[in-house]
Amino acid sequence: MNLRGMITLIAAIGAAATLAGFAHPSQPRQEGRRPRGDQPRGLSKPTMSDTVRASMYADNWFVMYVNGKLVAVDSIDFLPHNVVSVDLLPEYPMTIAVLAKDNADPMTGCEYGRQIGDGGFILKFADGTVTNATWKAKCFHHGPIDRDTANPKVRTEPIPERWFATDFDDGGWAKATEYPQDRIQPKEPFFQHDFKGATWIWTDDLDLDNTVVLRTRVERADWKARWNTKPDLSNKDVPGIRP
Repeated sequence: MNLRGMITLIAAIGAAATLAGFAHPSQPRQEGRRPRGDQPRGLSKPTMSDTVRASMYADNWFVMYVNGKLVAVDSIDFLPHNVVSVDLLPEYPMTIAVLAKDNADPMTGCEYGRQIGDGGFILKFADGTVTNATWKAKCFHHGPIDRDTANPKVRTEPIPERWFATDFDDGGWAKATEYPQDRIQPKEPFFQHDFKGATWIWTDDLDLDNTVVLRTRVERADWKARWNTKPDLSNKDVPGIRP
């Protein structure tokens, strides 16, 4: 091959390699990624690693607020008993407020006709928060009075409007009463979840107190939020949700 032919061959090989590089780039392009420069400097957002898992079981139903915000509602009003688990973004001090209801006729306090039922509530957060006798408890629906199922009557008290608020004064409330598990007799879903260290609580009358509010405040003196962002949205305009 003469010199002219060799030069032509080398040029052809180079052109082919260049085309191959365009067809099969060594670093694939990444479409759709936002440049990092569009985020304000120093912005830190919470992630799922900052959350804690919370599990609750109520006989028969509950609604729970954390720091004044609605975070969990038992999706099954009555039966079967179920465990409700949610992920929470904790901020301390943390006020937990639970309104729990046993299955009871509002007019008689009985269930299944003329029977007397019992309540019970248990909670465990992955940060170590559990139900125990340090919680506060107050009854707002009691009956049948004196366990009289032949002529049943109830005693009620209005639930305060701000029972879930962080600054609600529960100082005059009694401490919750702990109950052994065999007194509650939870159903199968309970045993499929981790409630180790938590105890069943209610007021001091598990049978006749049918609607109760349970509250506690969790302190973490050394806690500081890793994130520096706050929500811009508001749920105050959502019908049916208390701010």
